[in-house]
Amino acid sequence: MKKRFALIFQYIIFLGVGIALIWWQFHSMTPTQLQQFSFALSTADYWILIPVTIVAFAGYVSRSLRWQLLVEHLGYKTSLSNVFGSLMIGYLINSFVPRLGEIIKCTLLGKYEKIPPQKLIGTIVAERVFDVICYLIFIVLTFLIQYKLVGGFVEKKLNEIFSNQTGIPVWAKLTLYGLLLIAIVFLCRLVFKRYAHSKIVTKLKNFLNGLSEGIATIKNLEKKRSFLLHTAFIWSMYVVEIYIAFYSIKETAHLGIGAACSVLTLATLAMIVTPGGIGTFPTAIFLVLQLYKIEGSVGEAFGWLMWGATTFIILALGTISFTVLFHRHKLESLKQETIT
Repeated sequence: MKKRFALIFQYIIFLGVGIALIWWQFHSMTPTQLQQFSFALSTADYWILIPVTIVAFAGYVSRSLRWQLLVEHLGYKTSLSNVFGSLMIGYLINSFVPRLGEIIKCTLLGKYEKIPPQKLIGTIVAERVFDVICYLIFIVLTFLIQYKLVGGFVEKKLNEIFSNQTGIPVWAKLTLYGLLLIAIVFLCRLVFKRYAHSKIVTKLKNFLNGLSEGIATIKNLEKKRSFLLHTAFIWSMYVVEIYIAFYSIKETAHLGIGAACSVLTLATLAMIVTPGGIGTFPTAIFLVLQLYKIEGSVGEAFGWLMWGATTFIILALGTISFTVLFHRHKLESLKQETIT
């Protein structure tokens, strides 16, 4: 009961953050900007969303095949339709209640393929660990590709952080930050030892163990090359989605792959912050596009267009998957009952 209440409370908090961001976005816009926002959406080429949907579908199929490889490593053969259906239902649930979708998709695939769900959860941990590593690598690559633009922005922010307005030398600030980091690490180790039986500490240890197990799973994977190729394909499809979507609005049509990489970097983080990225996803895209001299109202319009397209794809594929899997397995169970 307590866990359910905590989950609901967490969801309400995150959803509240998203709604607050939506209110802030529209409340801070002037009448002229609102007019530009409406005009950008009304003149958008929505036919462009068809290839965006195809690219997104290809990415989800590749993600299903990648998950299939991890399950196969455990010694289980699975149907791609069951894996894809479970994956999309998981995404659908995650749009409303973060992390619950991960449990649901493991439960569904475990039920349909006769696999213990706890083993499948291990494969999800492995995927998430690798995705986090890929995301960090992607951030570095984006920074290098867009160094002239993004690098200048980062340099400006670093200069603000390490400015000598306080009279403290830069080397002293760096030393202080280093000592602070060491103190935090030392404090964490001390807390882990002293409160070893605490529920929070136990959860943290289990989380860290899960990360190490996830890395080990990928390391020992037989088809590493296929796994890496699928991972590269998945992330490239994310970039291509955004790049194609740029052509839906005249003011963003000139933006290239570099800009798409920059948008994806912050948009990915936004999807984690609030359920389905509501509020944060358009805001993240709007902030990135400002670096490319895109009018604020147009940036927000493009952000909402992308969020709407992404959400619609997940809702559509998730609903279709749920309907197909439910009816198919219901018919299978009826056949088995008839035979027996």
